[in-house]
Amino acid sequence: MHETIPPQESAPEGRSVPAGTSPRGGPGRARTAGRVLVRQDYLGVLVATVVLVLVIGAFDTRFFQFGQLMNILSQSSYIGILACGMAFLLAMRELDLSVGSVYALTALTCALLADQGLNPWVSGLLAIGVGGLLGLFNAVLIQFFGLPSIVATLATLAMYRGLALALSNGTQVLGPPIDDPFSTILGGSVWGVPTTGIVLIVVCAVLTVVLRSTPFGYRVRSIGSNPEAAQFSGIPVARVRMQAMVLSGALGGLAGVLTIGYFGSSDPNLGTGYELLAIAAAVIGGTSLRGGKASVVGAALGSILLGVVASGLAYFNVPINWNQFATGAVILAAVSLDSAVRRRRQGARAGNGVRL
Repeated sequence: MHETIPPQESAPEGRSVPAGTSPRGGPGRARTAGRVLVRQDYLGVLVATVVLVLVIGAFDTRFFQFGQLMNILSQSSYIGILACGMAFLLAMRELDLSVGSVYALTALTCALLADQGLNPWVSGLLAIGVGGLLGLFNAVLIQFFGLPSIVATLATLAMYRGLALALSNGTQVLGPPIDDPFSTILGGSVWGVPTTGIVLIVVCAVLTVVLRSTPFGYRVRSIGSNPEAAQFSGIPVARVRMQAMVLSGALGGLAGVLTIGYFGSSDPNLGTGYELLAIAAAVIGGTSLRGGKASVVGAALGSILLGVVASGLAYFNVPINWNQFATGAVILAAVSLDSAVRRRRQGARAGNGVRL
């Protein structure tokens, strides 16, 4: 018998290849990393954010200061957390228009409980639980009453907002004192990075793993790709939809608790319009409205892009009446850039297929 020797990778003439190393080594890995980055759905919004920061900083170098950039991260965190949850719903072809009201109502809940003498940390946990229950109520309306998510959550948007106004009598409610550990930690920073920004990064990392590497994330994407096929294959569509709604509500509660820790008070009008900003952040970050695909990282980056826009308008002394117009224009530009990147990527793939 003759021993079969596996073929060895040959090296170019005049060069030696270390054992276990590809002759294309470092450059090959660099090219692979570059291809991975180019394939990311959030590439468009990442490029748009970097370009916008550079343009604004070119006119006013103070914009490049670390404190200013961290302030943008902090202010973007609330919408970013909401957008991360919205990415899951959009991936399932669902929508939650009540997240802004959930955000306001849970912030008010945290402030009211703390004002009654309950430990602020316990108040925060209960407020997050209330957010989950509000999301569950949305899911019940959708699942058991057969309402489209856009209709059900449009109704609860008004209900939750009205409840916040009624409970607060239309006035601000103070949370824990500013010297309480709850406020000093959630309103503070670690090595200059605001706690709210750290929470956004952690939420983004955890939900990315959930979306990409767990059965729940697989089911979310499968339902969005083809609901009928997902149902036929045995995926519990109703249960997954309810779980996604609860997740969105709980994240709204988390954002509300962070707001109390940072600002120290709750306003019943807090978060008005945040539902649209959360949807915009998710979409410009690479989440498809047609379902089946989502990017949690892109949703977070989308919220930061919106924060850069708002801060940049202040630096250019743009009248506040033009803020919404400018924000809409930048969203349109970011979506257009993202769409162009995707078309180019799809064209490249099609070209590779033809050559093969």
